[in-house]
Amino acid sequence: MSGSVRSVDLTGFYTLTKREILRFLRRPSNTFAPPFITNVLYFSVFGVILGERVGTIAGVPYILFILPGLVVLGAVSNSFENASFSIFHGRWNEYIDEVLTSPLSYTGMVWAYVLSAATRGLLVGGLVAAIGWGIVSALFQPVPLERPLYLLGFLLVITLLFASLGVIGGLLANDFDDLTVMNQFILRPLVFFGAVFYSLEDLTPLLRDVSLFNPMVYMVNGVRYGFLGVAEVDPGRSFLVLVAMTAVAAAVDVALFSRGYGLTE
Repeated sequence: MSGSVRSVDLTGFYTLTKREILRFLRRPSNTFAPPFITNVLYFSVFGVILGERVGTIAGVPYILFILPGLVVLGAVSNSFENASFSIFHGRWNEYIDEVLTSPLSYTGMVWAYVLSAATRGLLVGGLVAAIGWGIVSALFQPVPLERPLYLLGFLLVITLLFASLGVIGGLLANDFDDLTVMNQFILRPLVFFGAVFYSLEDLTPLLRDVSLFNPMVYMVNGVRYGFLGVAEVDPGRSFLVLVAMTAVAAAVDVALFSRGYGLTE
């Protein structure tokens, strides 16, 4: 009996994950075109034009310095957006009821949404990295990859974290405007004040201490360490903190699903 239940659970998990991944893959103009255009503009304006005035930071060209932060921005924004939209849209059109009445466990439901959203974040993060690699390599120097395992580890954990937070956002949202507010007025400001375009060393001691309360600082520095081997915050400690945050966020997701929070009238 337990083997049969496990088989049904795995089948349901695979099916829901596949459906959510196909949902964004079938609309590449919505999934991949916007980050492509946006990041070409970022690299052109901030990296090339402004970079000529800034020069170097930490001994590397400015355009290379901002690359990790833009990868983080693309990865976390799309992870959060995908999960929050999937949950809210399912609630709005009431087709999430079919998932809730399936034999799939609440843990399986949550991780199907989280993994599919994290997949989108990783794909977009990879796209941004490819754009940056092409521009930087053509205009300045080859993009280094000093700590590839750190890079992959940080990208995986931050996409899982923001996919998990996106599930919470999708359950809390009352309308589509709430999703826009979360993404544009909470998430993106945290990224832009997370040492994407500047070094922490350029801040006053007070502002630097305040910046350390922003979790994005640790994510950007972790990805920067993966690319450049340079970090202003200990990457090992940052990684452990982010793993703990991801575990807590995923546990909250499962608890909210099991209570039916935001899912039932």
